Amino acid sequence: MTTSTDRQIWLRYLSGPDIDSLEIPTAAVVEAIDSVVAAHGRGETVFEPRTHLVPDNGGVGHFNVLRGHVSTLGERGVSGVKVVGDFVPNYLEGLPSEMAMATLFDPYNGTPLAVMDATFVTEARTGAMTAVGARYLARPDSKVLAHAGARGTAFSNVTMLDSLFDLDEIRVTSRRPESREAFGEQLRAATDTPVVVVGTADEAFDGADIIVEATRLTEPAPLLRREHIRPGAFVVPYGTVSAVEPELLDVIDKVVVDDWAESRSGRFGALRHHVDTGLLSPETLWAQLGEIASGAKAGRETAEERILFWHRGLSILDVALAHLVLRTAEEAEVGTMLRYR
Repeated sequence: MTTSTDRQIWLRYLSGPDIDSLEIPTAAVVEAIDSVVAAHGRGETVFEPRTHLVPDNGGVGHFNVLRGHVSTLGERGVSGVKVVGDFVPNYLEGLPSEMAMATLFDPYNGTPLAVMDATFVTEARTGAMTAVGARYLARPDSKVLAHAGARGTAFSNVTMLDSLFDLDEIRVTSRRPESREAFGEQLRAATDTPVVVVGTADEAFDGADIIVEATRLTEPAPLLRREHIRPGAFVVPYGTVSAVEPELLDVIDKVVVDDWAESRSGRFGALRHHVDTGLLSPETLWAQLGEIASGAKAGRETAEERILFWHRGLSILDVALAHLVLRTAEEAEVGTMLRYR
């Protein structure tokens, strides 16, 4: 007689090169994120706000721990946990500033399904969330994209937005000249849209239709200011340490977040000051993006609205994209099968 302890359990391990070999299309990533955002709006997901592990390491970095479940994935749904390090000085060691591992589980019996390098998941889901936000909240005729920040999710942000809009110009900047110049060259190799590298956030942001602030500040500084935001602009600030002018919301018509509970959690985030002081509250918040994606609330209603979208990175996005990676790897028979027991 076979007992539960006699049953072999295998899981799929996917390395970074394994995932790179899959060449998952940008459109598939964006659609996976759009779908899970709508599921969140319908109440078909479960997640807990991220927690932070801050080692005694002199302040060089910290870990984020994200946990989530999506009922609409596969026949049984999928649960997952991701741990991602955020270490800004890593470039000095030739390492990415963000490295992550993700695990997926069967939610009915706890069986581990996969362990994977989640660097791609982190970068792609962040860029896709920016793009999905723009799909609902930016003007369809947006022509100028400005992006501050050149590492981590920057490439995904720009290329995924470029895939959705008929842009005339992409402006990029970052603190270090060598970093922004290299980013500009990387983008020119990936798109036909003209890419302009500028020296300051003021030059990048001024009058742009879509503004993404993804800087890696160590101390708050008002890089994104009211004077940059013209009528009709779509603004996405999501740096870990705020680069947002405290008075910025005075000129914003609608503020949308990925999840209000997540917005209130932790000590980091672009609008942390605004939440902590009550400038952003349930009364001043327009909607969660899932409410808009599921049709419960309106997104952009006029061409003149200035709309700000703050997304902190929901665990359910990691679960949805990791599931897409796993499903694609299973079909391609990519990865290493590891015996769990």
